[in-house]
Amino acid sequence: MRLSDTRRGLTLMKTKQQVVSEFRRAEILDAARTVFARRGFASGIMDEIAKEANIAKGTIYLYFRSKTEIYKAILDHDMKALNKSTLDRIDAATGLKDKIRAFTLARLENAEAKRELFLIMDSESGTLSVTRGQYQDWLREPVLRLTSAIEEASQHGEIRPLDSERVAWIIADMTRGTIQRRLLGHNEAQPNINSEFLVSLIWASLTAKPEKLKTRYPARG
Repeated sequence: MRLSDTRRGLTLMKTKQQVVSEFRRAEILDAARTVFARRGFASGIMDEIAKEANIAKGTIYLYFRSKTEIYKAILDHDMKALNKSTLDRIDAATGLKDKIRAFTLARLENAEAKRELFLIMDSESGTLSVTRGQYQDWLREPVLRLTSAIEEASQHGEIRPLDSERVAWIIADMTRGTIQRRLLGHNEAQPNINSEFLVSLIWASLTAKPEKLKTRYPARG
């Protein structure tokens, strides 16, 4: 066998190993997602994940060091998938108002579908809490897509002139706040109802005339 054939074989073997590794990781994450949804972040959860994935518990530790690492991997994977879905829905929408609706509804529906995972994130402290930096990294691309839509609408006179990126982040923060209230049981409305409320509130602010704002909220001297 020639040296080039040997190298080609090693490269092919490495690729197969990577495929197997990725498949195994995905299996573990799928099982963990099911178990977290059923049991939360309880003790003894690694045994249940192994049982759900139909593998030995020790196999899990070949890929993940702890249940915290598994949870963070799930969250990272799901947020990336959500961002792609959100971007697709924003791009498919026509006009700023529909793009805002696409953004809010995508995130509200996702939080409802994966309610237990979001509850873990909001109820657990310390290593599971999401920092502002992580939150911004996850949302950066969809928020920038909204920013562009806001800028375009402003240039066309559809809305009043505003700091487009700041407005986009405020929309993201309002959506997250709505999700948190829903998870805590302070808001019983379904995602589509909450989305429409947010869109109406945001749109009223974006289209309000400056002179009307001054009349309603006079400066205090």
